[in-house]
Amino acid sequence: MTKEQNAIIEVKGLAKSFDKTIALDGISFSIQSGELFGFLGPNGAGKTTTINILTGLVRPDAGIFQIGGIDCTKNVQSAQHLIGVVPDESNLYPELTGFNNLCFCGALYGLTKQERQNKARKLLDTFGLSEAASRKFGGYSKGMKRKLTIAAGIIHSPRILFLDEPTTGLDVASARQVRQLIADLHKAGTTIFLTTHYIEEAERLCERIAFIVSGRIVKIDSVEHLLEPFQRKQAMQIACIKDTSFIQPKLSETFPDMSFIFSKNNMIRVEADKPVFAGAIVRFLEEQGIDVSEARRIRPSLEDVFVQVTGIESDALRKEKEKSGMGGKS
Repeated sequence: MTKEQNAIIEVKGLAKSFDKTIALDGISFSIQSGELFGFLGPNGAGKTTTINILTGLVRPDAGIFQIGGIDCTKNVQSAQHLIGVVPDESNLYPELTGFNNLCFCGALYGLTKQERQNKARKLLDTFGLSEAASRKFGGYSKGMKRKLTIAAGIIHSPRILFLDEPTTGLDVASARQVRQLIADLHKAGTTIFLTTHYIEEAERLCERIAFIVSGRIVKIDSVEHLLEPFQRKQAMQIACIKDTSFIQPKLSETFPDMSFIFSKNNMIRVEADKPVFAGAIVRFLEEQGIDVSEARRIRPSLEDVFVQVTGIESDALRKEKEKSGMGGKS
């Protein structure tokens, strides 16, 4: 069986505009059965619009897509039984308890009363929410709300799960728990379509990743293949006490075999095709009146690939993290 034959989601030429704003500009991709596929890009890139089209909330202007071998371009409802959706903002009812929210969602998917009650109890236990089962959803913490929303999305045991920015706005501990839940669902065989602007999250969880910027997919590949060209590079990060931009020409002239990337927070990234030794660079900086607080080796990451492929500095995505929970659709 070829990869194309095993694709559970196939998208070709998908386009969408809102007024004069192009949200998607003819994107194409496929997702294999059982794969954890990541959509990585900044806010406004087209991630949420893609999910909304594939789950039937928005109609495309052009293009076609299939889910589970079913042509869903005009009628997504025909594949609704295959799909679970966890939106970026919870769609559960604040006045209902956690248990009743899950039972209500189970009813929407056609589960019998006994089936949905049994499944609700099991999911509450699995997600560590049993003690909060009789509490109103509106009183849950952000982490608890996100976990229950994921539980609601899988109560009918869908083959495909769409997760839109699942850890945005969560504290570190809750985000870690949610990532583990996602990894467990993937391990159990669920096909997962994950959107995120957290580069570390995509690298940690996903098998393949599409970089999407301004409604266009600029790169699709496995994490392993994306990182391959960077594995041969040696890299070091140097933290300085004050502004370093004025020293860039001298650094490049003194160390011609190395490249230097300066960021606004007085960090210098050093890259070379051979081992980088901090001592000589630190001594040079100190001779120029620049105090160094830290110098450490760093391994190549998906962040390096993203910056090179998209031209978007990682600082821009970090700022979006700081604004997490303040809205921002894509």
